[in-house]
Amino acid sequence: MTKKINCFKAYDARGKVPDDLNEDIAYRIGRAYAEFIQPQQVAVGRDVRLSSDSLFEALSQGLLDSGVNVLDLGLCGTEMVYFATFHQHLDGGIMITASHNPVDYNGLKFVRHGARPISADSGLQDIRRIAEEASFTPSGSKGSLIPTDLNAAYIEHLLGYLGDIGSLKPFKIVVNSGNGGAGPIVDLLEPALPFEFIKIQHEPDGRFPNGVPNPLLPEGRIPTIEAVIQHRADIGIAWDGDFDRCFLFDHKGRFIEGYYIVGLLGAQILSQNPGEIVVYDPRLTWNTIELVEQNSGQALQSKAGHAFIKEKMREVNAIYGGEMSAHYYFRDFGYCDSGMIPWLLLTQIMSSQDKTLAELVDERIEAYPVSGEINMTVDNAAAVIESVKAHFSGEDHQLDEIDGLSMDFGQWRFNLRTSNTEPLLRMNVESRGDKGLMEDKRDELLELILLGSDHD
Repeated sequence: MTKKINCFKAYDARGKVPDDLNEDIAYRIGRAYAEFIQPQQVAVGRDVRLSSDSLFEALSQGLLDSGVNVLDLGLCGTEMVYFATFHQHLDGGIMITASHNPVDYNGLKFVRHGARPISADSGLQDIRRIAEEASFTPSGSKGSLIPTDLNAAYIEHLLGYLGDIGSLKPFKIVVNSGNGGAGPIVDLLEPALPFEFIKIQHEPDGRFPNGVPNPLLPEGRIPTIEAVIQHRADIGIAWDGDFDRCFLFDHKGRFIEGYYIVGLLGAQILSQNPGEIVVYDPRLTWNTIELVEQNSGQALQSKAGHAFIKEKMREVNAIYGGEMSAHYYFRDFGYCDSGMIPWLLLTQIMSSQDKTLAELVDERIEAYPVSGEINMTVDNAAAVIESVKAHFSGEDHQLDEIDGLSMDFGQWRFNLRTSNTEPLLRMNVESRGDKGLMEDKRDELLELILLGSDHD
């Protein structure tokens, strides 16, 4: 009998435990993944959430009953599953995590061979359908559960991005794992690096005593800001729960928008690899395009979202990709996103250029002021977007609807798009060196969206 499963989203499965995701559902998803992918070996990792262990047991049992060998990575971050899959040449990988969602949520992220993502348009709905039908092909054999420690290889890979470690300056760095999974990796990197780490919320704790780690929320940034100022640190770093994103703070405790880090890292990578392609998302673009072209690179736009960015990067063999949401992607990391590589590269840039993070980004922030991403809950997103488009259509502009609505008026531009993962309308505005103009247009757009939503 078909049993509906509600936790499947655009890029993963995620929901409340046990209502939307529980051991029975996890077992069936394990069987369905095996049925669809037909793998022999799959890496499975899990985050610190209290429900992750039991979901791991059930998911793994589903895989084992399908004849699949499971490489148990234990407690880890999402990028460890990516690394295991491409480094060990596995058939696939599954990460048990709900990243920055509330404490009573959990989820599953899926990849296939080569750490290629499985999303709604590349197999996720097939896995859902098979799991719901629960009519699994009997397996002639049972798989083996193989405890697997890839930490040494992973750390060696990360350190490989730094070149001459001896040239790094002895920075004082605040690291805030938010009681998620990043802390143990910092501890493993620490002996090889000349840095002094100030560790806050460092121990993994699935109860999240300091709140669920989500540094995109202003209140989630406060402990990092305070620690940077108190300890007079050179930079601050904070991660979400499964540390596939990292968020950066300068020596004054100022949060640096991911948009400016996208361009900064792109320029650094291109300085050593001229002529390569960098992929970026359409939400905020001018700073990235300018820095890529200044450094002899080719800037190429992709729809926002990790599945789209990775697909585009593979298609054109891009060396690097970045999203303003603090996802940074690297060809040498299986075209996947990492929350560790970006801050390591940043310490290299700061050392080689003998500049603070503030000095590296101040000029870019002034050249391209931004609104920051503003999220609004609206019931009629498509109609609101159309009303905004109609309002500005009489002005001289360039129109781009690759991902939502982008309108470029020469001195300012905006992108308005619906979220791929939440019932939200997301807005970003930037200008060319005119913060007042950006703020005026931001406010005008907010008023239009409010009016459009009210009059539906």
